[in-house]
Amino acid sequence: MNAHAFSAVFAAFVLAALGWRTWLALRQARHVARHRDRVPEDFAELVPLEAHRKAADYTLDKLRLGMIEAWVIDGAVLLALTLGGGIAAIDALSQRAFGSGHGRELATVFGVMLASALAALPFDGWRTFVIEARHGFNRTTPALFLADVAKGALLAFALGAPLLVAIFWLLEKTGALWWLYTWFAWIAFTLVLVTIFPRWIAPLFNRFTPLEEGELRSRIEALVRRCGFRAEGLYVMDGSKRSSHGNAYFTGFGAQKRIVFFDTLMKRLTPSEIEAVLAHELGHFARGHIPRLLMVRFALALLLLAILGWLYQGGAFYHALHLPAPHIGAAIAGFALIVPVFTFPFQPLASLMARRQEFEADAYAAAHASSANLVSALAKLYRDNASTLTPDPLHSLVYDSHPPAALRIDHLRKAAP
Repeated sequence: MNAHAFSAVFAAFVLAALGWRTWLALRQARHVARHRDRVPEDFAELVPLEAHRKAADYTLDKLRLGMIEAWVIDGAVLLALTLGGGIAAIDALSQRAFGSGHGRELATVFGVMLASALAALPFDGWRTFVIEARHGFNRTTPALFLADVAKGALLAFALGAPLLVAIFWLLEKTGALWWLYTWFAWIAFTLVLVTIFPRWIAPLFNRFTPLEEGELRSRIEALVRRCGFRAEGLYVMDGSKRSSHGNAYFTGFGAQKRIVFFDTLMKRLTPSEIEAVLAHELGHFARGHIPRLLMVRFALALLLLAILGWLYQGGAFYHALHLPAPHIGAAIAGFALIVPVFTFPFQPLASLMARRQEFEADAYAAAHASSANLVSALAKLYRDNASTLTPDPLHSLVYDSHPPAALRIDHLRKAAP
């Protein structure tokens, strides 16, 4: 394939992806608006009509912004950076500033990342300070927002630069199979990152305090023992300093696993409901979803790195990006932008796998806690987080990692003893 053919195929995929996403978003908007004034029968006693309308309005606002963002970021900016020569221009600036060493390659990768982040920043700000604020969720101050952006950028450089330098070194020392050695390095990097995240990275953004003694802690400790789960501790996270949305999760790897509750969740749910939510999260652990997900990601990484290794040997990829010669920094930056465009047809498969895991975790929660308590907890979370109860079926099939609310509640009620 020559450079012109590669450019034509890539542009066609970009437009197809944008058209597909826009059509699905319009379907979702019509469906949600059509059902705005009537609470689904299964939720009639759990969710007030006013809360249902708020969820519809919140969903429609997010959809409108999402469509504009898609055409700007995943359309215009993406094409400008790739086929428009943006990556080549950034690489030329990097060469003038750092010569031809590793500094140039690092500057190119992080330069492209910076350009993408700056383009997305106005949308992130509008989402936080307009949409989330309009619907009563935002608690992020401008100072906190900018601090998060700065810390995220510094963290990306601190973690990404050593990995990139390792890749550059492997390319020089291992020849044509550099991508395979890179895969092993990436696996090691991922496992280290998952291990250190709870103790060293997450506290950079939030405060984590041990769960206080009392009925809830006793319930959770008993549940954890029943499930055979070992964790470093039970923590409450100050999620309320950014948003009123609530959640719970467990994180970490090996001995560094932690169970974390948002403080907003603690205020809304009863101890028995929190126990049921945690039982669902533990279901992911008990059913092996986390290691299975890691294995899938490792396999996909191997495939993608093999493709990158093949593209690095050819000229069409570079000529399409307006690069005069192969450079690993520009190759990595370009490949990272291009891959999502060609993988969008597989989104429904990823969503299907995720929904199956959610059903398995729900079944586990029903067996080890209470399906009725999980139903009431989910209803409160749907209500308080303004999650739509009436998604368009096709939109949900493509995008949603969790089953539609009505289907999920129906499964849980059937699972009740």
